[in-house]
Amino acid sequence: MRGTSLPYVVPFGVFVAVLALRPWIPLGAFEYPLWIVVMAAVLLGFSRRVIDLRVSRLPGSVVMGVAVFVAWIGPDLLWPGYRSHWLFQNPITGGLGSSIPASLRSDALVAVSRFARAAVIVPIVEELFWRAWLMRWLIKKDFHELPLGAYSAQSFWICAVLFASEHGPHWDVGLLAGIAYNWWMVRTRSLGDCILAHAVTNACLSAYVLVAGKWEYWM
Repeated sequence: MRGTSLPYVVPFGVFVAVLALRPWIPLGAFEYPLWIVVMAAVLLGFSRRVIDLRVSRLPGSVVMGVAVFVAWIGPDLLWPGYRSHWLFQNPITGGLGSSIPASLRSDALVAVSRFARAAVIVPIVEELFWRAWLMRWLIKKDFHELPLGAYSAQSFWICAVLFASEHGPHWDVGLLAGIAYNWWMVRTRSLGDCILAHAVTNACLSAYVLVAGKWEYWM
């Protein structure tokens, strides 16, 4: 299984499918811990042999994660109303809004599980797909013959743009994040370091959501 795409692709596919189905299966506060259980089971079942959490550049990965967080919230802090422009909110990218209903925002179970989802599960799922798989697969279909961090300009930029498109009205900062994480993978050749950087970004962003009440960042 190490030489196939399944361990890298299946968790991301399930992740997208769960997000697509959530409006049709309302579970209230239990949705968020259940999401973690489902995704953890998928990762353990399909991907445990390819997940490598070893970190070789701890300070650099933490700094990278914080830098992406600052870049993520920076435009909205510097230019209030910036994201109301049609470039960011339109029929293609969608509009700002939180996936968490106002009635659940004071629920501790929702807050903790949504934080864990963003800071633990999502970085693993997305780094497996975008950086560990897609960046290599776009270079060579037998991607497992290439080391992590293998570079071509085409794969680097396609991956960054697709990563940006995943983030809807935040596509601009999503593009910056995609470029940063791609570069960090090329630089470190380490899945663990990219997961850590992504996790730090998401943890900082989640803390900011809870402290500042900026729920639109939890899409």
